[in-house]
Amino acid sequence: MLRRFEEAEPRVDDDAFVSEMAYLVGDVDVDARASLWPFTCLRGHGTAVEVGAETNVQEFTMLHGAKLGEAVSVGHGAVVDYATVGDRCLVGMQSAVLKGATVEDRCIVAANAVVTHDQTVPSGHLAYGTPAKTRPLTDSQLEAIDRIHDTYVELAARFREAGLDVRTGD
Repeated sequence: MLRRFEEAEPRVDDDAFVSEMAYLVGDVDVDARASLWPFTCLRGHGTAVEVGAETNVQEFTMLHGAKLGEAVSVGHGAVVDYATVGDRCLVGMQSAVLKGATVEDRCIVAANAVVTHDQTVPSGHLAYGTPAKTRPLTDSQLEAIDRIHDTYVELAARFREAGLDVRTGD
């Protein structure tokens, strides 16, 4: 569902996929080939929610005032709250990236990790635990970021073709 709030309304690129069961309200920008899956909530008021090209936001995820770069995968049930995630990152299931935090490019936030207020995860690092600690990524972890991204870009195209986008559904 795409909803206007006060003077702002979601802007979704024609090539993006937004599930019929997603909720976007207010100042939200979704770039080309991005995908928003069922039961995601993107709420932009005061600070926009930005979803970069080819980024996927998976089921039960909440974004408030968040900026996601290009080719990011945000796992099921994650929360990104007034924080920034760089390009080609993976934010794991049930993790949280909290206000003022920055996850730089080519990072993984592990499942259930909490990146705390104003924390920075350096480029090429894994953030794990609560509060998150960091260490450099392995080659196989870097490959996983790309593999998951590629899977969701292809899957989103199939869902759009099937007419399951909020703008084309019955």
